[in-house]
Amino acid sequence: MPPAREEFIGERIEPVPGTGDAAAMARGEPGLPGRFAWRGVEYRVLGLMKAWKTSGPCRNGSDELYLRRHWFQVVTEPAAVMTIYFDRQARDRKKPTARWWLYSMSNG
Repeated sequence: MPPAREEFIGERIEPVPGTGDAAAMARGEPGLPGRFAWRGVEYRVLGLMKAWKTSGPCRNGSDELYLRRHWFQVVTEPAAVMTIYFDRQARDRKKPTARWWLYSMSNG
C-alpha cells in the first residue's frame, strides 16, 4: 500500500464549543478542541500524535522572540491525520476568534 499523501489545506476550522482541553487552557495554552467542523463536516479528535510551538521575531523592531503558533498533529474520525494550529494573534482584526486553522491532512 502506498504511503498516505499529505495535502496542504490552509483553511479555518471551527472548534465545537465546550470541547477544548481545559487543563491546557488552565496553563494559559490553547485547548486542543475535541471536535471541530471543517467544510460542513464535524471531526472528532481521537488522538494527539505530536505537538510543538513556533516563534518569530517581534513585529515592532525589538530583539525579542514571541510565541506565534501552537501546532498539533491529530488522528480524527472521519479517518484522517490532520495538522492543525492555533494562531496566538488573530490574522483578521474583524474576526478575532479566527485562530484555529487546518494546515494539512492525509487520509489513512
